[in-house]
Amino acid sequence: MAPASRISDLRQAGNEQFRSGQYSQAAALYGKALELLEATGDVDPEQRSVLYSNRAACYLKDGNCSLCIKDCSIALDLVPFGIKPLLRRAAAYEALERYQLAYVDYKTVLQVDCTVQAAHDGVNRMTKALLEKDGLQWRQKLPPIPTVPVSAQRRWDSPVGSQEDSSRSKSNNTAPVTKPMTTAAATEKANALKQEGNEFVKKGNYKKAVEKYTESLRLHKLECATYTNRALCYLNLKQYKEAIQDCSEALKLDPKNVKAFYRRAQAYKELKDYKSSVTDISRLLKIEPTNTAAQKLLQELNKLLK
Repeated sequence: MAPASRISDLRQAGNEQFRSGQYSQAAALYGKALELLEATGDVDPEQRSVLYSNRAACYLKDGNCSLCIKDCSIALDLVPFGIKPLLRRAAAYEALERYQLAYVDYKTVLQVDCTVQAAHDGVNRMTKALLEKDGLQWRQKLPPIPTVPVSAQRRWDSPVGSQEDSSRSKSNNTAPVTKPMTTAAATEKANALKQEGNEFVKKGNYKKAVEKYTESLRLHKLECATYTNRALCYLNLKQYKEAIQDCSEALKLDPKNVKAFYRRAQAYKELKDYKSSVTDISRLLKIEPTNTAAQKLLQELNKLLK
């Protein structure tokens, strides 16, 4: 049997063992596939990264967190910013109570793809654990969070099967080389516009800030912070329905976004929809039980509902 076929068979066999809960056997099979890859001189980083990440999943299931971390780190050296090895390493760090490192990995995942719910949940757990462990200064004790390059970020990609994705596929033969450059340039411009909007907010010029955030969203529709920032402007401009709409868009991207819940609750309150406001604040407090601003708003709403 050709080495490539043998490696593929070992990987598939490992997958089957993993699915049936035989994690030690699966790890051994992935290990054999890696040995064969090295013996044949195959330097394909993606295939090696997947095998290391798969074996790491086995180690994690068996509670061998140190080996899981080791394999995930190798996988990430081979193919940086892979979501699965980042999540698995974060889970291993969390199990070992190395909360700062777990937090960094979960946050890195969200830079790659802001829709990964497991990463949002992990960030929330680590925030709570670090707050209890290190107090209000916990952020200052964090190691640096790596900046994910645009080429590795998935949150700007259109969903597979979408109209935009289909049209892009049809036009691939016309400009396959310039497409990534166009995406990178658009993203860079969107971020610059967002920063301009932030500066206008600091100056209290909410109308100008709305203009900048709107321009930014035309280029990059999947940036959660831009929606919540524009919602803040709409609140100050007393455009409460628009604020609600922006917060709702933000929550589609990040279902546990605290700012979106809080600002939508504020907008509902101003529209005298107190029940909806209470619902949002209650959901926020499930995520951040110690959020004092939310607690205060809930007290105000309870008085209004009496």
